[in-house]
Parts: sequence; C-alpha cells; structure tokens
Amino acid sequence: MYEIEVRAAFEAAHFIEGYAGKCARLHGHNWEVVAVVRGEKLDALGMLIDFKILKAELKKVLDEFDHRFLNELEPFVEENPTAENLARKVFERLASSEIFSGTVKLHAVRVCESPNSSVTYYE
Repeated sequence: MYEIEVRAAFEAAHFIEGYAGKCARLHGHNWEVVAVVRGEKLDALGMLIDFKILKAELKKVLDEFDHRFLNELEPFVEENPTAENLARKVFERLASSEIFSGTVKLHAVRVCESPNSSVTYYE
C-alpha cells in the first residue's frame, strides 16, 4: 500500500455561531489542507498518482473558499464552518473528482486552522 500527501493553503474568515468564546466573533485563518491518498497499484511510470494532478484537484476545491467569508457559502448556511465541517466538505468534494475512479482512493483530509490545531476527516 502506498500513501501520498499533498498540501495547499487558503485564507478565509468565519465565526462559530453559538460558541461561548472568542471564536464567536468574526476572525480569519491561514488554513492549510492536506489530502491523503492511498492505493496499491503504480502506473507504468511507477507513480500512484501524479502529484501535479492531485494538487490541481485540491486547488480547485479550495479556490471556492479562498478569501471568502465561509459563513456565507452554501455548504455552511445550515451548519457552522468549523474546521471539522470544513474537513468533511473538502473531503466530499475532492472525493467526487474523476481522478479517484480506479485503484487510487482519497483516504483523508486534514484541515489546520493554525500550526497547533488541526482536524482529520476520514470517510
């Protein structure tokens, strides 16, 4: 089994409605997102998946959130844009990419709000 990771970042603001603390106020993060892919079969070049292709797909997903107010975006109208919910939404959108039709599977998405705080979503 092979496991590879790619990282990307975006900047966005949010607040957590109903939270008893500072995060209830509007604030922003330099979010870092890590996509973890697994598979057993390498292609003819000896790659599980081209890093360039995986990075491009992750960037497409994250571009929707970049420099935005997350609370106003469709995925978060009904639920708070917590790191947990963001990790699940990124996973779901990335997993639906055609690059995962075959033996290569998206294993996890990790979202880091800061260098010391992260959450990982597995399906």
